[in-house]
Order: sequence, then C-alpha cells, then structure tokens
Amino acid sequence: MADYIWLIPLFPAVGFIFNGLFGTKISKGAVSWIACLAVFLSFLTSVAIFFEFLQLPADARVFEINVYSWIASGEVSIPLGFRVDALSLVMAMTVSGVAFLIHVYSIGYMEHDPGFKRFFVELNLFVFMMLTLVTGNSLIMMFVGWEGVGLSSYLLIGFWYQKDSASDAGKKAFIVNRIGDFGFLLGIFLLFFTLGSHGVWTLNFGEIHKSAHLLNGNMINLITFLFFVGAMGKSAQIPLYVWLPDAMEGPTPVSSLIHAATMVTAGVYMIARLNFLYSMAPTTMMVVATIGVLTAFFAATIGFAQYDIKKVLAYSTISQLGYMFVAVGVGAYSAGIFHLMTHAFFKGLLFLGAGSIMHAMSGELDMRLMGGLRKKIPVTYWTFFIACLAIAGIPGFSGFFSKDEILWKAFSSPHGHIMIWMLAALTAGMTAFYMFRLFFGVFYGDCRAPEDVKHHIHESPKVMTVPLMILAFLAIAGGYLGIPHVLGGANLFDQFLAPVLGGGHGHAAAAHASAGFSMVSSAWASTAEAGHGGEAALEMTLMAASVVTALIGISIAWLMYVKNTGMPGKFVAAFPGLFKVVNNKYYVDEFYDFVFVRGIMKAGGVLLKVVDIGIIEGIINGVGALLQWIGGGLRKFETGFVQQYAFGMILGAIIVVGYIVFAPLF
Repeated sequence: MADYIWLIPLFPAVGFIFNGLFGTKISKGAVSWIACLAVFLSFLTSVAIFFEFLQLPADARVFEINVYSWIASGEVSIPLGFRVDALSLVMAMTVSGVAFLIHVYSIGYMEHDPGFKRFFVELNLFVFMMLTLVTGNSLIMMFVGWEGVGLSSYLLIGFWYQKDSASDAGKKAFIVNRIGDFGFLLGIFLLFFTLGSHGVWTLNFGEIHKSAHLLNGNMINLITFLFFVGAMGKSAQIPLYVWLPDAMEGPTPVSSLIHAATMVTAGVYMIARLNFLYSMAPTTMMVVATIGVLTAFFAATIGFAQYDIKKVLAYSTISQLGYMFVAVGVGAYSAGIFHLMTHAFFKGLLFLGAGSIMHAMSGELDMRLMGGLRKKIPVTYWTFFIACLAIAGIPGFSGFFSKDEILWKAFSSPHGHIMIWMLAALTAGMTAFYMFRLFFGVFYGDCRAPEDVKHHIHESPKVMTVPLMILAFLAIAGGYLGIPHVLGGANLFDQFLAPVLGGGHGHAAAAHASAGFSMVSSAWASTAEAGHGGEAALEMTLMAASVVTALIGISIAWLMYVKNTGMPGKFVAAFPGLFKVVNNKYYVDEFYDFVFVRGIMKAGGVLLKVVDIGIIEGIINGVGALLQWIGGGLRKFETGFVQQYAFGMILGAIIVVGYIVFAPLF
C-alpha cells in the first residue's frame, strides 16, 4: 500500500477536476457526494497504509515514491515524489478524516447557498493542496502545497465575494501570507545554495537530513529563522496573525477546515518535518518558543472581550497554535504534533458547533443575543460542551493529555524555560475562562434573541449533527493515544513518531548550547537524580497545577455569566478604557493600516511624483522634446526648391575637394 501514497492527494484532485468541469451539468447532491467520496477515499488510503506500517519494525517505516522526474538541470534533479513515514501518515489521516466530516457537514450547512457547487469544488482543491503539502518528499513539493493552500484560502475566505468584508478578508489573508512566504522561499534558496556549495544539490528531506552536518551554526540559525517567518504567516503568529480573525468572513465549514486541520497547522508541521535542522539551531528554537508563548497569551486576552462567537474561536485558534510552537520550540516535536491532532478534533467540533448555533439562530453570531439554547439544540449543546472541556484541558479529554505534555516539556526540556511554562500555564487558565464565557453565554440564562428568531430555533439536521457527534467522540478518545508514563501509559503516539521526530545531527550539542535558555533544567536534573519517583512527583504536581488553573478559569466564568450575570457589566463600567482596547484587539489592525497600508500608499504617492513623473517621465519627455527640437531645426533645410538642393550639393563638393587638396599641407 505504501507504493500508493500518491493516491492520498490524487482523490481530492480528481474530485476538484470532475466537479469543476461537469458540476454545472449534474445535481447538487451528486457534486457534494463526489466531493465527500474523494476525501473519504484519501482517508481510507491513509488508514490502510497506517495499518500496513504497524506490521513493520519502527526503523523500516520510511518509504519514498518518485512519480516522475520533475526538475532536471545540470547537477540538480528534483523528482515529483511522496514520502511515507509516521509524521506524514498522522497528518494525512488527521487532515483527510476531519476534512471528510466537514465535507459531510457542509451538505446541510450550505444546502440553500447559490454557490453550493462552487463551494465543494474549492473545498476539494483545498484538501488536495494540504495533502500535497504533508505527503511531499521535498521542500519543493511542500512549497507547492504551501502556496496552494494560500490560494485556496483566498478563494474560500472570499467565497461570498459580493460582500466587501469577505473579499477584503480574502485579500488580506493572501497578502499577509505572501509576506511570510517570502521568508520561507528565501530559506529554501539559502539552504539549497549552501548545500550546493558543498556539492549537495538537493531539496529532498532525507538527503537534507544526511547532509545537515555541512551547515554551520550561523547559517543554520538563519535558514531555520527564515522558515519560521513562513510559519508565522501560515500559522498566524505574532506579528502576522492579523489575517486569521478576518478569515471568519468565509462560510463556517471553511473556518473549521482552515482552523482545525489544514492551513494553520502547516507551519507547525513544517518545523516538525525539519526537526533535524531546528535541533541544530538553539537560537531559532528560543525565538520559536518565545513567539509561540507570547502569541498564545496575547490572543487569549483578546478572547476575553469578543462577542462574535466565531471571533472568540478564531483567537482561540491563534492561542492554541502558540502552544504548538512552544512545543516544537522546546524540542518536544511529537508533543506539538499530538496537540495539532487533538486540536483538529476539538476545534473542528467547536467551529461546526458554532455553525449549528448559527443555523438555529438564523445566522446570528453575537452571543449577547443568544442564551438558553441548551434545551432547544441538545446535540449541539452536549457536543459543544465536550469540546470546551477538551480545549480547557480537563482530565479525561484529549486536550488535557496534549496540553499537559507541552507544559511538562516547556518546564523540563533542556530548551525550556520556567517563564515559558508559567506564561503557558496562565494561558491555559485564561483559555478555560473565555471558552466557558462563550459556552455559558450561549447555552445558559434567558434567551435574548429577537422574538422572530426565537420561534425558529431548532436543532440542525442529521447530516450536520452526526459529524458533531463523531468529532465529540474523537475529542475525548483522541487523547488516549498519548497517555503519559506518569499516569501509567506508554505514550503510543510519541513512540510511533519517534523514528521521525527523534532529533537530528547536532542535537546534543544544541542542548548544551542552549543552557542559558534553560534556567530550570539544573533544578529539574537534581530532582530527577533522586530517582524516577522524584521526576514523576514533579510532573504530577505541575499537572495538578494546570488542572486547578483551568478549573479556576471555568469557575470564574460560571460566577460571572451564570451565577451573577451583572458582574461583566460592572467590570466594563469600572474599566471602560481597558475593555475598549481589548475589545478592539489592541488596535493592531488600525496600527498596521496606518503604518503599512496608508504608509505604503503615501510612499507610493511620493514615488509617483518624484521618481515616476519627475525622473522617469522627465527623462522620456525630455528626450522626446530634444529630438523634436533637433527635427524642427533640420526641417528648415527641407524647403522643396531644387536650386537650393543643387547649391548645397556644389558647396559640399567644394568642401570635400578642398579637404583632399589642402589637408596634406597641414
């Protein structure tokens, strides 16, 4: 089966092409089920290869399939190929599995939309590009998928292009991602030519791994940092996060697909795939972890003061992506991918749950106009509740296992730092608060919807609720693949990924070089020397602290939005300035608009007047005027009188003869 990994991205590509060419000639039902079947076949192929892999020894679970020679020039040969290993399989199963459920859900959600057929065409294109990204065997294949999901996101975010807000959001996502992609492309070029200077002309992941020792410290830090710039854009980290909240302008299934399992996880996957390079770059790892934890904390604070349920979930996604970057930044690559997977389950569920709420509320997004929905839409209520418990990190749910692993590694890893752990743990409590602020505000209290909306509140159809229930099950069960040793588990997820994410050349040296970045390591080491019991006790203590922090966050949310609903209003009245700043997202968008958008437009105006009109057009117009003046002078000799032309010829002849006769005398 491993020989057929190319089928994983091929099926959605076929769905995209078929529906794109013939979708207008077949029914809506046929279009939707062809699109769903295409993604489901990708999922089945991924699962089949996965079970085949389980029969092999861990060190034999790597295959590369080259389909044909794609780029060949001199010593450079880059085939179009695919890589089958533990990491690509986890990503392929997660992407295709969650995407399939979102496709099915979309049949009900988009049923009455006039762009129904176009929606599924673009959705298949999106999945095809993401699967290409995660299964490709080289940086070039990754870059094709990387740019492809950028294009697809532009189409889907701006799906309702008749609205200015949607088309503007699509353009914003496209432009901000181009900024990050420029850094990513520079990283590819720099890596390619640096290895080429040593006679290694390749962009294949396996060959880069073998040749990584040829890269020196400064160069590897620069290359990995440029790659991280690309990840900042694609995975919405400070300062390139601003496109993701605006992406909510697309249909809710698009929000779920982008936020849960596809585009925004590409940056985390890229760092995990290149873990052997990042393990040699302690400085970059410090930057990755720091940016990650700051993004997680910053986005969580914004979630406190948003009323649009999709905007709350958007900033939650940015925050959770920050957690993933904390994990890969401290060298816990498998923990980052584990949280990527569990996040796909519970965040996909949260967005689809938000879509179900909107379906019940006639498209309403403002939680201030909701309330009391738990009895009217019970399936949505219970599944949304499970997702909130998972993202809050409550024991027994998937988010608890993956988030606790990240917190533990942030504390104990040689690349970790106690400040990163403290800020990440605080963010966990903040996450629990704002998610249950959303939950209690939507499902508890009196219904605050207008009377005409109240009469139409109803549960979503089965085609929408069944995917919710499946994702709710995964939001619980998915975490049990990574039960930590301290709780008596074997962390099967970590074991499965170990052959791919076990580090690379220079790992030990990088760990020692980052001693200044690991203030807590020596303290932990002395504790661990006392035996496994000391380490386990420390991990259990930190685990309990994170759970207590989450419970405190939930309790405060319950107190403010169920027990004493007047408290939020009193807080806003007491701190109106603070609330306004946070509610307006710290005016970052306005700052970017003033500095970059308007600033660039003003700079362009100056360049237009000075360079374009003043210099370039001045030179062109000046040359034209000069030639016109010369031509005007010469035109005076063209009189049309034969006697004048004859006189000129005689005069010219006299000058020539005179020159010939008298020139030798001088």
